Formats: sequence, structure tokens, C-alpha cells
Amino acid sequence: MSEKNIVLIPGDGIGTEIIAAAKAVCDVAFEKAGVKVNWIDKKAGGASIDAYGVPLTEDTIEACKAADAVLLGAVGGPKWDNVDPSIRPEKAILGLRKELGLFCNLRPVKIYPSLQEYSPLKKELVQDVDFVIVRELTGGIYFGEREEAQGEGANEFAWDKETYSRYEVERIMDIAMETARKRNKKVVSVDKANVLASSRLWRKIAQEKAAANPDITTDYFYVDNTAMQLVVNPAQFDVIVTTNLFGDILSDEGAVISGSIGLLPSASMGTGTALYEPIHGSAPDIMGQNLANPLGTILSAAMMCRHSLDLPQVADAIEKAVEQVLVDGYRTGDIYREGLKRVGTTEMAQAVIERL
Repeated sequence: MSEKNIVLIPGDGIGTEIIAAAKAVCDVAFEKAGVKVNWIDKKAGGASIDAYGVPLTEDTIEACKAADAVLLGAVGGPKWDNVDPSIRPEKAILGLRKELGLFCNLRPVKIYPSLQEYSPLKKELVQDVDFVIVRELTGGIYFGEREEAQGEGANEFAWDKETYSRYEVERIMDIAMETARKRNKKVVSVDKANVLASSRLWRKIAQEKAAANPDITTDYFYVDNTAMQLVVNPAQFDVIVTTNLFGDILSDEGAVISGSIGLLPSASMGTGTALYEPIHGSAPDIMGQNLANPLGTILSAAMMCRHSLDLPQVADAIEKAVEQVLVDGYRTGDIYREGLKRVGTTEMAQAVIERL
């Protein structure tokens, strides 16, 4: 029997509930596959601030580094809106990315046939939507130098610096090419090269990687055009690769196209232990009420099985069970429609377990 070590970080808000749901599903899937798992519970975000005074402790970092994978719920909430900027809950995510070398975020956008009517786009536009956004995660403006607001009156100002190095662009382009090679062999590199110097370097390196991977069809879109094309014709995309800032925005647009932000998983990968999490936030307004949609977290666990635990059969089983639950009409409140079966967080997890 193989043995895996997985760090669980529930985080804040609904994080505790959705992580518990995903763990329950995984326990059944792992048992059926004959896999032994050691679950290691750790705090991060607001829960860590409350317990230890900081959003991310060395103990949590070291546990994550030693594990096979990390499964995270969500961090943040209005409770910590007024803490010092240096210890905001979101610093936990940035800290984990840095300490674990997580320079790449993979975010699949897939619309299940049973949920096509949930998309704000016309049904004929979303029938074949199935793409992945490959987002650079540790460079660019989020990690650049900055100056908080200073000065007075009309002359008050602040600034942030966007910087990319060659190695940062090369390694994210390599992942995009490999991801496309396992899919439909199409990459769209997104930048703003008509305005930004950092984007001109990005495009130059993207073109070099395209030349080195002739089996992959590579195109180049400006970010504003990409935002438009995601609404006009989202099915044209296979793999989108872009910067930290642009990827943050476009991946949320992709989530809306899918019909529910509660359904989409993500993986953050790089040189160390990979981290898996749903893309939605901590939703403190519904915490503790058994209302949260756990499917994004359950599907994140499936990605974890595929990419970090070398258990593709377990990933397939979980994903098929989720799809069947949706076909059978089970819905949490965020995706409920009249005539379907409205269920809570734990009931949805149980429905997935039954189909495993």
C-alpha cells in the first residue's frame, strides 16, 4: 500500500467546511484505491493571525515543504480588514507561493453539459468550452517594488513596479507548451506588448519558445482582446499563458463563463510541494451554515491526485462522480434552479461519495 502525506489548511470562513467535505470524499476514494494518507492539519491566514499573530508560521511552511501536496480552503475576511498590511491574511498565500517556489497556477475552465444553462453566455457559445489558464504566479507587479500613498492633496501618489526576468518567462512558457502538448496543442500567449516594456520581453521569449516547439500552434493576443474573445468565442481557447496580473483577472472572467465560481479548482505548482485550492474566496457571510459549494475543493483534490500524488485513476473517479452528481440534479444554493435537488455542503459531499 502506497503512503502519502497531505497538509490540510482549512483557512478562514467556509474553508473549514469545504476542506472537511473534500477530505471525506478523498478518504473513500483513497481507501478504494488502496492508498494510505496521513492528513496533517495546519493553520494559515486569519486563523493563524488569531492563533499566532502572523498569517503564516515557519511550522506550517516546513510541514508543507515536507509533504506530498497541500490542500487549502480559503483565507481572509472582514474580521482582519484593519490589521497591519504586513500581516494581512492574504500574505499567507503569497508566502506559501514564495517558500514553495510555486511559480505557476493552473486553472482549468470547463463547462459541464448539465450546467451550460448557468453560464451568462448563450448556450451555443459554451458547448465546447474546455481550456486551461497558465498564470505566472511569483513575478510581475504583485511581487515588484511599491510605494504606499504619500504626499497630500492633488499630488498624493503611490506606485507599483512590474518586472519580469527571462528565466521567469521561460519556465512558465515551458509549462504552457507541455500542458498544450497533452491537450489540443494550441497556446495563446497574452500580454500588452503595444504598451508595456515587460510585455515586449514576454512576447519575445514566447516567440522563441514557439519556434522551439513547432508541434504547438502558438498565437499572441493583447490582454484587452483576450478579455473580449473570452466572451465572444471562449471555445477557441485551449491553453492561455499570461502574467500574474493579467492571469488573475482573466481567470476570474473564465470562472464567470463557467456559470459558478464554486465549481472551479486550481493548482499552484513549481519547484516545491504543489498547492491545490478552489478559486472562490472565504465567503464569511455563509460560513457555518452548511451552504458552501464544496465541488471546487473536491475537484482541486482530484487535480492533486493527478498532478502530485501520481494517482490518475483516483482523479478520474472523483471527477466522474462529481459530473454524475450534477447530472443527477444535486445543487448547492449557488447553482440551484427550481425543480432540482437543493443540498448543503455535507450532503453534496455525501452524494459524491455515493457515486464513488
